Amino acid sequence: MKAVQCKEVTKKYGRRTALHGVSFSMEENKIIGLAGRNGAGKTTLLKILAGLLKESDGEAEVYGNRPFNNLLVSANSIYIDDQMNFPTSLTLKEILEEGRRFYHNWDHKLAMNLFDYFGFHPKGHHNELSKGKESTFNMIIGLASRSALTIFDEPTTGMDAAVRKDFYRALLKDYLAYPRTILLSTHHLEEVEDLLEEIIVLQKGNLLLHTSMEDMKSYAVAVSGRNESMPGWMKHKVFLYEEKQGPYEKTIILENDLTTVEKEELKRNGVQLSAVSASDAFVYMTAEANGKGGLDDVFSGHINSGSGQKTSQL
Repeated sequence: MKAVQCKEVTKKYGRRTALHGVSFSMEENKIIGLAGRNGAGKTTLLKILAGLLKESDGEAEVYGNRPFNNLLVSANSIYIDDQMNFPTSLTLKEILEEGRRFYHNWDHKLAMNLFDYFGFHPKGHHNELSKGKESTFNMIIGLASRSALTIFDEPTTGMDAAVRKDFYRALLKDYLAYPRTILLSTHHLEEVEDLLEEIIVLQKGNLLLHTSMEDMKSYAVAVSGRNESMPGWMKHKVFLYEEKQGPYEKTIILENDLTTVEKEELKRNGVQLSAVSASDAFVYMTAEANGKGGLDDVFSGHINSGSGQKTSQL
């Protein structure tokens, strides 16, 4: 069954378009990642699926229902981000008690075990927590709800590395015991790639890629060698990134569609092929060509200024 289906979903805020006709579908009971640079439209898309926003055009469905203002979808989904607000009159323990009253799959034992493990005080208040502790508490609610669709939008904001590892372990252990559809947006793709079954990549409000995590791990390849060793047919390949290494050598990141014959030719020419991690491939494929060169040009003084003139050498 399709847990989520988007058909040409568009979202506009006045004159600005945050999503441009995004279409994809997600099978139920999978952990799926949502990746994209800041401003790519990730939060807008997640809020549409959670029923917090209405699409301007197109159609989004969650388990066959339009999510906006839909009580059935609300009761069977949860949206967790770092902007969650709770009544200041309630203690942390009382907030968890209220969760049990709303979410019919709520596991209160899990909630309290995690609550104690992460060192929360029963009489503490949500608005008094540090950013890291706030994100950790929100994570507890997301896991304990055991909602059919659980959405985590940058859930580890403020968490230190050890707590992030605990969160990922808890998420995986509970998912294996109680499968459901989990959609996870994160800037730490390198930390979660072993959790994910699929990855959705947005760029400037457009769907750039929706593929399995296994395919994402082999999406790109690095080709390194001398300039004259690069065959002429390479200019017809899709370049994701190119870096010069001195006057005679360079490394090129390509989409990994090289044939066996092409790979053998590169090796005969003394060109080295190496794997590119999923997180690095994501960075390369979403890099913006701004016409201003790379970071090295910033320090060499070759970036064009706003007046169109080159800056002086440092």
